[in-house]
Amino acid sequence: MVYVSLTNGEFDITVKDIVRTLLRIDQNRDHDLVVFEFRLPRIVIAVLVGMGLGVAGAVIQGVTRNGLADPGMLGINAGAGVAIVIFLYFYQGQIREVTWLSVMAMPLFGLFGGLLAALLIYLFAWKHGRLEPQRLLLTGLAIASGLSAISLFLTLRMNSQDFEMVAVWTSGSIYNANWKYIVSILPWFAVLMPVVYARSHTLNLLQLDDDTVRSIGVRLERQKAILLLSGIGLVSACVSVAGGIGFIGLIAPHIAKRLVGSAHQRILPICAIVGALLVLTADFIGKTVFSPVELPAGIIVAILGVPSFVYLLYRRKGRM
Repeated sequence: MVYVSLTNGEFDITVKDIVRTLLRIDQNRDHDLVVFEFRLPRIVIAVLVGMGLGVAGAVIQGVTRNGLADPGMLGINAGAGVAIVIFLYFYQGQIREVTWLSVMAMPLFGLFGGLLAALLIYLFAWKHGRLEPQRLLLTGLAIASGLSAISLFLTLRMNSQDFEMVAVWTSGSIYNANWKYIVSILPWFAVLMPVVYARSHTLNLLQLDDDTVRSIGVRLERQKAILLLSGIGLVSACVSVAGGIGFIGLIAPHIAKRLVGSAHQRILPICAIVGALLVLTADFIGKTVFSPVELPAGIIVAILGVPSFVYLLYRRKGRM
């Protein structure tokens, strides 16, 4: 998909020209513009966002022990999104170009919003000194609906130019990808991905009931908090550069489990690969199949994700 995305589009480039451009041989201004300014940043963003959402989905499903949970359903996407919409609302009309300050601030606003949503979920889902997975999921759905309503209210109060930008962004688009966005989210991935993978064994243990996990010496609530915070950080970084792309965190873990089994040491890397492939494919379809109109990647993912969600619901219903 990286090869297809690099070579195909409104301006087709041969593999030979791609290699020569990357190796800086006989530099061509048109090729440099297309590869380094348009296509390569978009590919890298798609890969990173897919990896982050896929891994975060596996973490959330592991912590909640619910195969239908994902960052969007738990309100994390909505929390990060509403914080960034608030940031754009108060600075509407003032951001004329993508500056380092605005780029680096958006993931921080997203993290704050995601943490706020998680805190609300914790307060409502906490019962008798423990975090119940089913209450967590239902609370997340309710909070996600409320935060999405706030985002819509603020968006409708923006001027037409900012409204259009936010509307495209909230639908899950990476058309405006650039190297500054990549630099802004790389530190989050460099810190949080190792934290999550180092606790892959803990994720395996969390599939047991809470009393059993405690009996073998695991500090259950502390480990849940660390894993959920790491997942929130990954989702917030992804939302800050790509908007609300849903269903990746739902679909990727199920595909990974079909491929490599139930051990999270193997699930997490495969989730990252599957998530990257899904977002990269969705973005390529959105920008080429409907050309000259471009559909956001989030819409393409939703078209694929809704039938998958219905299928998963049907399977769970058959087991009950």
